Formats: sequence, C-alpha cells, structure tokens
Amino acid sequence: MKRLAPCLGALFLGLALSVSAWADQLLIVRSAQNFEEAMATLQTAIAARGYKVAKVQRVDVGLEMKGYKTDRYRVVFYGRPGEVERLAAAHPELIPYLPLNVAIFAEEGQTLLTAARPTVLKEFFPQPDLAPVFERWEKDLVDIFDEVRATR
Repeated sequence: MKRLAPCLGALFLGLALSVSAWADQLLIVRSAQNFEEAMATLQTAIAARGYKVAKVQRVDVGLEMKGYKTDRYRVVFYGRPGEVERLAAAHPELIPYLPLNVAIFAEEGQTLLTAARPTVLKEFFPQPDLAPVFERWEKDLVDIFDEVRATR
C-alpha cells in the first residue's frame, strides 16, 4: 500500500500535465442559445466566411444505442468548395483531416461547440505552403465561434 500512493500520485500528476498540454489543442465555446439556434448560427457563420457545410452527422443516436443518455449532439463538416479537393490532391496525407469539423452539443439549455485547432496541423505537416492555410482556417474558426458565442 505504501508503494501504491506514490505511484498513484505520479499517475495523477502525469495526467494533469498531459491534460493541460492537450487543452490548448482545442477550441471550445459555450453559447447561451439553445441547440437549434446555435446550429443555425453556426451554419450561417460558416457560410459567411466562404465555406460550405458538407455534412451534418448525428452522434447522439449512436451513443444512445450504446446505452449513453445524451441530448442533441452533431458534428458539422465544412470546407471551401474546391479547396478540400486541391489540398487532398496536392497533399494526400491531409485527407484524414478533411473536411474541417465542429462538434456541437446541447447541455442544460446551453450549447457547446468544440473543434481541434487547425494550426496544430503545422506540427505534423510542416510544408511552407500549408502553414498559411492552417492559420487562415484557425482565424476563421475563431471568428465563427465568436459569432456563435455573441449571438443571443
């Protein structure tokens, strides 16, 4: 038992450090809008920046089938027409990350949105022609999230 306490302490410290390092890889925003309003604002904000919603995938049904109780939960996939195809052709290694996506889910009358920060991709794909694309995607995503958060 005496050996277990230091091991558990080290484990919790390691987890805490890894979570704080990992947290900066995500963008998260809470909106006072209900789910339907936030979803509409999200899609409008995406379109206003020249992107097109490619697909909205329901996640809640699959979770409920596995026994989880959940409210509304969707993933919105989006991209700029032609850009996804050009990038996939020039950099096929990016295909698993395309199109971009945002998870949106209801939580007690509010709505949360979360997405991976696109600039994190620069660590894995250091090609100079990709950095400005990732930076633009992140700026647009921050603007989209700000719009959803600010709309009431």
